[in-house]
Parts: sequence; C-alpha cells; structure tokens
Amino acid sequence: MTWVYMMEMSKNKDLIIGRHVYGSLYYVDKELLGDRKRLEQIVLEAVKVANAKLLDMKSWNVAGDKGGVSVVAIVEESHIALHTWIEYSYATLDVYTCGETADPWKAFDYIVSELKPKVYTRHYADRSQLPIQESEG
Repeated sequence: MTWVYMMEMSKNKDLIIGRHVYGSLYYVDKELLGDRKRLEQIVLEAVKVANAKLLDMKSWNVAGDKGGVSVVAIVEESHIALHTWIEYSYATLDVYTCGETADPWKAFDYIVSELKPKVYTRHYADRSQLPIQESEG
C-alpha cells in the first residue's frame, strides 16, 4: 500500500500512519563520529527540522575496538537513533515517526547533510496500520 493511498484513507478513518527511514553512512570523518556533543546537536536540530516533539534524548560514548557514539532522541512521534563506529568511519541512522505532522525524510536528509558521508544508503518502510474492516454479523 502506498503512502499516498494511506494518506487518502486516513481522511476517512482513524489510522496509524508510520514512516520509517533508515540507512548506513560510509566514509564519514572520524573526528566527527567521535564528537558526542556535536552529534547531539545534529540530532536535536534534526528533531526540529522534522517538526517532531522531543520527549528525551540520551547519548553514550561506546569504548572498545568498535567504539563510537550512540545518540537516541525519543520524540512524541517515535525516535531518531544514530550510532557511530569511529574506526570504520561508519554510522547507522534510523528515523521512525508516526502521524502526519513529523517528516522522517527531512530528519534523515538533514543528518546526512551534516555528517557528509562519501556514500550512504537510504531505505524506507511504510509501517502504517492497515485499515480494519468491520465484520459482518
């Protein structure tokens, strides 16, 4: 079922609209991938760009050979999660929103524009509720 079709149906029914944009970012500057404060700022700005409502945000420095930084913003509409692996110049990004007001594409694209990977993937999953049909008798 396409997003446009789900939006049209939502005008007639109270459906849950879910949009999930996620991907991998390759060849990102290692210094940036380890800068927890800067990554927090980027994720906070992505919340605003997406028109989402921040509930809480947490971040962690992850030690070890495959260490990096994890930043997770819990938004009223769902979440934004960014995980970095400094040694590999690599990050993963996950933006999931419910409802019609927050735009996960804008948040994803903003973070990509700030991290400037040389290569990245972007995937989309429609996680909307299917219409519930009334049973007859």
